[in-house]
Amino acid sequence: MARSVIHVIAAARPNFMKVAPLLHALREDGSFEARLVHTGQHYDANMSDAFFSDLGMPEPAHHLGIGSGSHAEQTGRVMIAYEAVAQAERPACTIVVGDVNSTAAVAMVCAKLLIPVVHLEAGLRSFDRTMPEEINRLVTDVLADVLWTPSPDGDENLRREGIPESRIERVGNIMLDSYELMRERIEADGTMHSMGLAPGAYGVVTLHRPANVDEREPLALLVSQLRQVAEFLPLVFPVHPRTRKSLAAHGLAGELESVPGIRLVDPVGYVQFMNLVSHARLVITDSGGVQEETTYLDIPCLTVRPNTERPVTISEGTNRLVPPAELVGQARRAASGDWPRGRKPELWDGQTAARCVASLKHRFLFPTPVGADLSANPSAHPIPSAAGTRTAVPAVAALKSRP
Repeated sequence: MARSVIHVIAAARPNFMKVAPLLHALREDGSFEARLVHTGQHYDANMSDAFFSDLGMPEPAHHLGIGSGSHAEQTGRVMIAYEAVAQAERPACTIVVGDVNSTAAVAMVCAKLLIPVVHLEAGLRSFDRTMPEEINRLVTDVLADVLWTPSPDGDENLRREGIPESRIERVGNIMLDSYELMRERIEADGTMHSMGLAPGAYGVVTLHRPANVDEREPLALLVSQLRQVAEFLPLVFPVHPRTRKSLAAHGLAGELESVPGIRLVDPVGYVQFMNLVSHARLVITDSGGVQEETTYLDIPCLTVRPNTERPVTISEGTNRLVPPAELVGQARRAASGDWPRGRKPELWDGQTAARCVASLKHRFLFPTPVGADLSANPSAHPIPSAAGTRTAVPAVAALKSRP
């Protein structure tokens, strides 16, 4: 008997680290035929190919080759290209991850083709609609049929927005599955030593948000702050292509290159990056995923943003929002050990992919019969029918009713 086909969408670096554990778990379970669809939103080899290799991901069944462009151009190209694939293969469901343009684009295609959408990392909110990612989160979550959340705040955000309880399922943080999957290789990797660094005696920097790097004034302020931090703590800075281009355009690259305590490097693979992060004294970032990884590893994280869609990394973890002008002072605090300790949030345990597979099997292969007692596992409620009542129809058909 042929297995049901599932499409798993990947587009950019953060996506790869989320889909890799899920693809491995689906392959090991064998209940579905999981096909990876790479939209090609990240087209730089250092930002894409290295992560595929490090994480042991299979070759994509489909590579859409979208590349760069404005938000509208990327979204439109993904919709056009993925629609053809979805119409040809009619997957039982499509899994989208995170908050990139490809995520929202694929969700819109599936909604119109009546293909169930499963959103991994649902419910995150920064409440800042100037961030393109926030728009993508809102669009995707309102269209998704199954919303896999990483933390309780995600559940609450979705409830406030009127998402039916039956669609919300907390599975935990799959980013940490990738870390546990690769922990042995990360610990054995020699990147830190090859750079002449000592454990706990340096910081890692990642910056790429448009608000921080696109315009000269905010970028110049960050450059100045990093130069001062490097006076008391060496910094390793894997430079995102967007940031490198902006540094050059605004004549600021030399101000970093001339500082002995700052090492600028090209983007590195997942194993190499996590080897650096796991031994760092602190991390300075504007990335979302790094906030989670540092919380998991109990490493001070200074997030150079006015808000975060991952508040659990602040309430329970080691992350703090730091205004750019205060970066030097806060980095000095963290480097001296004057920083709050954190704890791992619930279900951040390296087992999220297994819970995702169990959810798919429950919802798509073994629908709950009429009259079943659901009180023992309310998060596993079947999707209601259009009339709002449970039915014995297959889960896929129930999902397509989209109440």
